Amino acid sequence: CGGTLKGLNGTIESPGFPYGYPNGANCTWVIIAEERNRIQIVFQSFALEEEYDYLSLYDGHPHPANFRTRLTGFHLPPPVTSTKSVFSLRLTSDFAVSAHGFKVYYEELQSSSCGNPGVPPKGVLYGTRFDVGDKIRYSCVTGYILDGHPQLTCIANSVSTASWDFPVPICRAEDACGGTMRGSSGIISSPNFPNEYHNNADCTWTIVAEPGDTISLIFTDFQMEEKYDYLEIEGSEPPTIGLSGMNIPPPVISNKNWLRLHFVTDSNHRYRGFSAHYQVKKAIDFKSRGFKLFPGKDNSNKFSILNEGGIKQASNLCPDPGEPENGKRIGSDFSLGATVQFSCDEDYVLQGSKSITCQRIAEVFAAWSDHRPVCKVKTCGSNLQGPGGTFASPNFPFQYDSNAQCVWVITAINTNKVIQINFEEFDLEIGYDTLTIGDGGEVGDPKTVLQVLTGSFVPDLIVSMSNQMWLHLQTDESVGSIGFKVNYKEIEKESCGDPGTPLYGIREGDGFSNRDVLRFECQFGFELIGEKSIICQENNQWSANIPICIFPCLSNFTAPMGTVLSPDYPEGYGNNLNCIWTIISDPGSRIHLSFNDFDLESQFDFLAVKDGNSVDSPIIGTFTGAEVPSHLTSNGHILRLEFQADHSMSGRGFNITYNTFGHNECPDPGVPINARRFGDNFQLGSSISVICEEGFIKTQGTETITCMLMDGKVMWSGPIPKCGAPCGGHFSSPSGVILSPGWPGYYKDSLNCEWVIEAEPGHSIKITFERFQTELNYDVLEVHDGPNLLSPLLGSYNGTQVPQFLFSSSNFMYLLFTTDNSRSNNGFKIHYESVTVNTYSCLDPGIPVHGRRYGHDFSIGSTVSFSCDPGYRLSHEEPLLCEKNHWWSHPLPTCDALCGGDVRGPSGTILSPGYPDLYPNSLNCTWTVDVTHGKG
Repeated sequence: CGGTLKGLNGTIESPGFPYGYPNGANCTWVIIAEERNRIQIVFQSFALEEEYDYLSLYDGHPHPANFRTRLTGFHLPPPVTSTKSVFSLRLTSDFAVSAHGFKVYYEELQSSSCGNPGVPPKGVLYGTRFDVGDKIRYSCVTGYILDGHPQLTCIANSVSTASWDFPVPICRAEDACGGTMRGSSGIISSPNFPNEYHNNADCTWTIVAEPGDTISLIFTDFQMEEKYDYLEIEGSEPPTIGLSGMNIPPPVISNKNWLRLHFVTDSNHRYRGFSAHYQVKKAIDFKSRGFKLFPGKDNSNKFSILNEGGIKQASNLCPDPGEPENGKRIGSDFSLGATVQFSCDEDYVLQGSKSITCQRIAEVFAAWSDHRPVCKVKTCGSNLQGPGGTFASPNFPFQYDSNAQCVWVITAINTNKVIQINFEEFDLEIGYDTLTIGDGGEVGDPKTVLQVLTGSFVPDLIVSMSNQMWLHLQTDESVGSIGFKVNYKEIEKESCGDPGTPLYGIREGDGFSNRDVLRFECQFGFELIGEKSIICQENNQWSANIPICIFPCLSNFTAPMGTVLSPDYPEGYGNNLNCIWTIISDPGSRIHLSFNDFDLESQFDFLAVKDGNSVDSPIIGTFTGAEVPSHLTSNGHILRLEFQADHSMSGRGFNITYNTFGHNECPDPGVPINARRFGDNFQLGSSISVICEEGFIKTQGTETITCMLMDGKVMWSGPIPKCGAPCGGHFSSPSGVILSPGWPGYYKDSLNCEWVIEAEPGHSIKITFERFQTELNYDVLEVHDGPNLLSPLLGSYNGTQVPQFLFSSSNFMYLLFTTDNSRSNNGFKIHYESVTVNTYSCLDPGIPVHGRRYGHDFSIGSTVSFSCDPGYRLSHEEPLLCEKNHWWSHPLPTCDALCGGDVRGPSGTILSPGYPDLYPNSLNCTWTVDVTHGKG
């Protein structure tokens, strides 16, 4: 899944090809060619779940600024050629359904090569040489007509690279609409225009000019069903323009000597379609390339300069640009050189240019320098103030809303400071959803934009130039992603902020002001990826992100001690790995491995440890799954670790430390968690002992191990003991501790643990809850007054609601802990002790959590009562009576946040059921608040 590729050519396949790629994939391939060369990719197979799984192409490194196009579906894409020496592909798949995947052949192109342009469907290519000066020809199979230029020539252009002089033609069915347009000008209209177009139309027109010429396309009419019927235009900037709806689009200016129009309609609704006038401009005559044109919506005078034959006279007026809905325009002069401005009503966000200017375009046309902006309703966001804080996209970390327009404005309290933000998380649908970040408080002003972010790549830090910063989130109507979480704070002016130090890295320099430089290197055994030095620029932005230090997949280690990590530990090691690490110590010594963490996909990803340096060396251990292996010791002075991961799923990975030791000593066995070790001498004949902490028992090994000579080798007599919290047991000591299995970590799923506590006859058992937290409603601890499950139930507890303590009426107490097959929590720590039963009293009943007790006399015949904190209600209100059998008449009540009810009094608190735990599902709670008459 991904990787960096070099070489003259090669093949890229999606993971699992052709049997289907995994769900949740995020694979990036970066192809690097020699400087000044380019890269061409040719698709040999392509099948991705349409709209949900896609392959993004980047003309350079995988950065939003280099985004080129996004491919999805089941049609074989045409070849793609980079403009740089780096080209990247990123496969992204969702959580369900996949297809066969793709196979791509890539080739490094010399600057004198145009590369294979590909063959259109139903087409035939003649020619196999693609260098400067070479010509190729196309024709179509019987029943199809060729649209476009039938002959292509590979020519050298002004930037010392080669390119084809015309686009690849297409083959159109004889009865299909479209065609090839030549000549200095002409008109292209949808079929049947000005009457309604047909359903299920698929038309392609290609406008062809001479090399060096450009083409302007001006629309005179445009009416289509929004989103479902559309016109797609290639050959301009951006490379592909999609048009739909009822508004006349701005003119399109090609950046090549051709334009291609693709008109598609669905099976519902029909409208007038479109009509457009095109004109070819010679390169020497075309002085205004790159302007965005806006003809306006007033059809009565907009094209008075046109007659049936084309251009009639020059115009010195731009059309009325109108006013944005929910906004206003300032200025009514539409003559050449005039400027108008726009603003939006309150609660609306301006998208586009704040001001546009009337300019001369293509000799005879006057047009605005940009589109009229639009005012979108602001649906989320807030005004924030320093000195610091955190905010997130709507619903984070779950999917944000479609069609959102969110604006955050951050203002520093100290006007002499600037705003710094950094992202804890960032993931937007690449190319479709964007977060625009600007300096100051003028939201949407293009002149103040600092960054436009999409996808998952973001700078480490972004810093404003003034004491304000704005962020504008725009999302489209389709499926989104998790969004982002942002931290912000005030920092000194003329500063880029502290970018931090890479994990496993070393930083030289501690200045963050303009022109300061930071330099980085990695700790021993790690490789640096990224820039070795970055500079704080005058715009308060670092020249690059800080580099990362990765653990290489192939490496030799010769230091006497060190660490071996799986790639990207602990974030998950990825797929399709085959890593080999060799640890080499001095001859005569040996190597000891200590596994600190271990989590691999069970049965599919493996770590093999071999006693030697070759692939055929004997294996001393093969490991998979999530159980942390025991320590390992080599027989010689070399260990080889081989790690293999398959094409799907991954775990956290592993963290292993190693140390070397002499011939007549044993390795340092470490100190087990939840235990104490006695003894620090590891020489031959020495012993060490391990004692488990209270509540834990030995789960492996004996209490004492000795360094001894066995079969000619110096080694410990057994593995160092491990200590864990048991799942159940029989306890008869006067006091002790009961822990949930896995303590102090989370307990496991699907447990059924039984503990029996036995005291001396005539004594009672008191248990005290020090910690208690289980999954609410599903993971339950039952406490019974007696030796087994049939004994009377003292209480059943889950969540965090437990009494401070409980007592048995006899010398036995039984505890049963059951968990379901999903989710877990910290569990519990319970102290127990044997206590003497008073012949004339009941045991202390305790005090409910979030409650109070009234009465301290526990003698027979006495009563105690209880109340709850505001917002809670007693589970029962009966006082507790100490009866002759030394038992209270009712169990200790609990203080619960109930589902609804009448709330009275001048003030109070309302809590959701289960608070502070999670509330249950399927609730419908109503509270009625009744205060003093006449008050609100």
